[in-house]
Amino acid sequence: MYQRLPSWVLGFHGTNKETVMKIVSNSKEHVEFSHNDYDWLGNGAYFWENDPVRALRFSQERMAWKGIKHKEPAVIGAVIDPGNCLNLFDQPALDELKTAYEDLRKDFEAMNTPLPQNKGKTEDLLFRHLDRAVFEHLHDLRKEQGLAPYQTVRSAFMEGDFLYDNTLFRRKNHIQIAVLDRSIIKGYFLPRH
Repeated sequence: MYQRLPSWVLGFHGTNKETVMKIVSNSKEHVEFSHNDYDWLGNGAYFWENDPVRALRFSQERMAWKGIKHKEPAVIGAVIDPGNCLNLFDQPALDELKTAYEDLRKDFEAMNTPLPQNKGKTEDLLFRHLDRAVFEHLHDLRKEQGLAPYQTVRSAFMEGDFLYDNTLFRRKNHIQIAVLDRSIIKGYFLPRH
């Protein structure tokens, strides 16, 4: 009943200037879906909610660790209607995610196979293999049960060094939205600097 978020969200996606111009100049183009086996919210097009600065920094970081030197980092903005949203700020969504995890755990146990693990060099665990598997399983369960599919997934991500002693605030905290249904993106724009 309360899964529909009745608002518009500005999302920002870090990429390169060539991709930004291609999307902005052609109404049929979209931010591509990510299908990495470590994408923490599962398959989807990822946006930082109301944070073009973090989107640009991500684009710069990504290009550095991938060794991309011939492209210019850039950000594209999107007007998103979250639609039917798995909003992980709401208790029912967290309960549904926990249920999906328990069901997935039982499946892996029955197959005598270890669950995927979240991994990383830091406590951020940036490679979220387990989380991705749980989200994809949740979507499969909804389909099996004849429930409406989610169009977006929205969650906080605590990332980076702590801002100061004795706090949980971190340098790269953000809210991320994974768009699962492109029809809820109402338009793209170039953000102001």
